[in-house]
Amino acid sequence: MTTDKPHTALKCLVIDDEPLARRAIVDFIAQVDFLSATASCGSALEAQELISKEKYDLLFLDINMPYLSGIDFLESISQPPMVIFTTAYSEHALEGYRLQIVDYLLKPITFKRFYQAALKAKELYLLKNQAREEVSLVESSMYIKHEDCFVKIQWTDILYIEAMQNYLKIHTLEKMYIIHQTMIAIEELLPKEHFFRIHKSYLINVKHISSLSGNRVFIHQIQLPIARQRKETLLNDIIYKNLLSK
Repeated sequence: MTTDKPHTALKCLVIDDEPLARRAIVDFIAQVDFLSATASCGSALEAQELISKEKYDLLFLDINMPYLSGIDFLESISQPPMVIFTTAYSEHALEGYRLQIVDYLLKPITFKRFYQAALKAKELYLLKNQAREEVSLVESSMYIKHEDCFVKIQWTDILYIEAMQNYLKIHTLEKMYIIHQTMIAIEELLPKEHFFRIHKSYLINVKHISSLSGNRVFIHQIQLPIARQRKETLLNDIIYKNLLSK
């Protein structure tokens, strides 16, 4: 197998109870620069164990296997990766497309037919990634009504948000905005992995934490109070996970 695969190669899991058929798919994958045969196994039961520990982009999945068929296995996965069926039986084709597989390869599989299916998987993967990026781009900003106009704010520019009854002060890198909104409502809009409620009156962007000392969080040299129970959560969920030395 080639070892100089690009980092963007699709991570593949080959599942087939026939060793020779499994080997043939792995060899085909080795010839395609945008695929990488990360693992292979001889049963759906083994595959269940593998996908519980590792994320795969593409499965090459045989249908007729002992104990658990490829179709039953695929139906048991809540969020399956892309799948290409590899089988000696054509009668399952409609069932495969019901499960939204990428392609259906009949054995014996030629490299030409394999490559056609691989190109379909690559195209679908790129389309899905593009869609995710577009969604992420939209969700990275929001509009607020400030005075008599609507202002677009990138959430990455927000330092912290301060509650004042039914109003909020949004402190950004450049200026401060006052809007008529509740803390609960804006907390739902912002990405939870980047914003953390340190106090009933303060929601901070963890990206801008300068330091944490005692019962104070420093955001660009601005001191903000942190509730005792929230400090423990902040330490465990964010600080300790990025701590270089203890």
